[in-house]
Amino acid sequence: MSRPDTPVSAFANASAAPATQGTLYIVSAPSGAGKTSLVRALLERNAAIGVAVSHTTRAMRPGEADGVNYHFVTEETFEAMIARGEFFEHAWVFDRHYGTSRAEVEKRLALGEDVILEIDWQGARQVRELAPEAESIFILPPSREALRERLAGRGTDDDAVIARRMRDAVSEMSHFDEYEHVIINDTFEHALHELECIVHARRSRLDKVRTRYARLLAELLDAPR
Repeated sequence: MSRPDTPVSAFANASAAPATQGTLYIVSAPSGAGKTSLVRALLERNAAIGVAVSHTTRAMRPGEADGVNYHFVTEETFEAMIARGEFFEHAWVFDRHYGTSRAEVEKRLALGEDVILEIDWQGARQVRELAPEAESIFILPPSREALRERLAGRGTDDDAVIARRMRDAVSEMSHFDEYEHVIINDTFEHALHELECIVHARRSRLDKVRTRYARLLAELLDAPR
């Protein structure tokens, strides 16, 4: 497991971050747990939140678009980006590289935008070291049977690949207790509601409210004349 080559970022000193700094969310799940669908639905219902598009060396799948689902790059390009310290986190998953641009995340957070990182547990560990204030969420399937059905239902993998993904999923799920929040994706709408509750609860924290509603608070607390 490799680590960022230059772990110095805007997150190194939380007290120095601007008051309008956005919130960073880490969302992880085994393949087939429904993470991507839940995050997509969350984005459709909530403003001022977005997903940092990761870089990957895997092949583009049917229906995917470069720069939307992933930034698809070659192994040579990815390795060069690692050498230049351009990744916030990066990991080797399913025999392919995945990584998140550090500059993109820091820029969007500095503008006050909430940012979601859809990453595995390896990347999550790296991010928590740089951003311990990030909210971490792990999504679990309701059962192994349901997970296997979801993987098989994609119709893109043969039995051998599905069997491997199931083994990898069990390994991935063993790290659920490293996260602050755990959501069981049994009923989609209920799981989405739980995800939204986490976001709304973070936005109602005192530091966020003081920034977002500074004028209102000043008016409410102004002594009557």
